[in-house]
Amino acid sequence: MILRALPDEGTGIGIQAALRAFEQAAPENQVRAFSVVGGRADLGFMLVAPDIHDLDIAVKGITSGPVEVTYSYLSITEESEYRVTEDDERARLVELGEDDVEGKLAEWQTRIEHYREMRVHPDLPVRKLLCFYPMSKRREGADNWFALSFDERKALMMGHGTLGRKFAGRVTQLITGSTGLDDWEWGVTLFSDDLAALKEIVYEMRFDEVSARFGEFGEFFVGLVMDPADVLERAGLM
Repeated sequence: MILRALPDEGTGIGIQAALRAFEQAAPENQVRAFSVVGGRADLGFMLVAPDIHDLDIAVKGITSGPVEVTYSYLSITEESEYRVTEDDERARLVELGEDDVEGKLAEWQTRIEHYREMRVHPDLPVRKLLCFYPMSKRREGADNWFALSFDERKALMMGHGTLGRKFAGRVTQLITGSTGLDDWEWGVTLFSDDLAALKEIVYEMRFDEVSARFGEFGEFFVGLVMDPADVLERAGLM
């Protein structure tokens, strides 16, 4: 959620207490607080929890403070619909002429299990910056994503993912699903220590067909990730 601070109406002590209670409610509950860069808002919080009641309580605790909500977004963590299967990877290894297909396949299975676990149960990285934006797939004429066959969509997404992996180490991506939960279909959160890397990954991926033909994007928000107390202080609420 993205907020405008109203320091003349009180302090952020209640917000800080609500965030502390949220984190203590379950070991999986996570908070990333950030100072929003630019004049559209002052501060924001990314909350992750397996129990939607914990989220609802925390959000109401935050919004009871001296703040005004300028933007909020609800989505869920999930596996990709277009995930690579064991048969896909086996065929790729055979095509490459690998000598030890079974050994390479076992290594791949270990990596992919970790990746899938991180998609569903993410451990939010601690980086200096985050960038959030929502997106949907276009439904217009020849550029109707949902009129393509599953195999066509999967092939396109495989190439899209390969491009994104070029930024491994520089940018960590978290894609969450929001169809039926919010106005957009996916939420994208990018974590990095380098502002230029955030710009580069979005710029490069927009040339990919998945984005160029089928991508619709909402507002972009960039935040400086800090301890919640520091975010509240910078916004004039402590």
